Amino acid sequence: MSQFDAPTADHHSDRGLALLAGGDPAQAAQAFRAAIEADPAHVEAHHGLVRSLRDAGRLEQAIAAALALTALTPNDPLAHTALSVSLQHAGHIPQAEAAAARAKVLEWKMQLKRPPAEEDSRELK
Repeated sequence: MSQFDAPTADHHSDRGLALLAGGDPAQAAQAFRAAIEADPAHVEAHHGLVRSLRDAGRLEQAIAAALALTALTPNDPLAHTALSVSLQHAGHIPQAEAAAARAKVLEWKMQLKRPPAEEDSRELK
């Protein structure tokens, strides 16, 4: 496929979410993989794939999918959190703690970049 197909990726991702919510993580994983095939940068599908693989008990595959997600979005704390949770479920506690720490550092960096909160506009004048 030479061009990415975002509508098809969205369709497969939505189907994956429905399957996951319906308690069929194995089928959900297939739908999320189809979404990623249609659009390799579909972040939500990557997150869904990690979750569905973890829920299906395919922990090493979930870790691999989470690593792919962190490669796609290296500065996203949620990607590193997904990796941490997958590692924890697989019993890789030191690696899970390292991924969780990375997620926390990224979250702090994001907080530092945010402008200070403006005064509450609901105050009486």
